[in-house]
Amino acid sequence: MASVRIVCIEDEPEMIDLVKLILTRESFEVYGADGGENGLQLIAEVEPDLVLLDLMMPGMDGWEVYQQLRNNPATADIPVIIITAKAQSIDKVLGLHIAKVNDYITKPFGPHELMESIKRVLREQGRWSD
Repeated sequence: MASVRIVCIEDEPEMIDLVKLILTRESFEVYGADGGENGLQLIAEVEPDLVLLDLMMPGMDGWEVYQQLRNNPATADIPVIIITAKAQSIDKVLGLHIAKVNDYITKPFGPHELMESIKRVLREQGRWSD
C-alpha cells in the first residue's frame, strides 16, 4: 500500500513536531503547515489522504480552513480531524454534527488516541487497511 500523506495545520511548531514524531513511526508521510493560509497551500501541493487541523490559529482559523476545503471540489472529500484545546462539549457537537468533521480530538492527547482516530477515519474512507 502506498504511504499515507497527512497534513498537520497548526500554529505551534512544537505540536507539528510531536505529531510528526508520533506518525512517522507508523510510516505515515507527515507535512506540517504553520497556519491556515500555508495549510491550504500545502494541501494543494501534497494532495493528502487526511488533514489534522487546529481550530485556534491567528489569521485564518481552523473553521475558515475547513470551509475552504469543503467548498473546493478538489479537496471536499479529504477527511479532516480537528485537534484543538477547545474541549467544551458544544465545540465538539458543532464540529462532529454540524460541520461534519471526521473526528475531534482535544489537547492534550496521547499518541495512541491520535493513531486510533487517524486509522479509524482512514478505514472509514477506504484509505487504510490493517
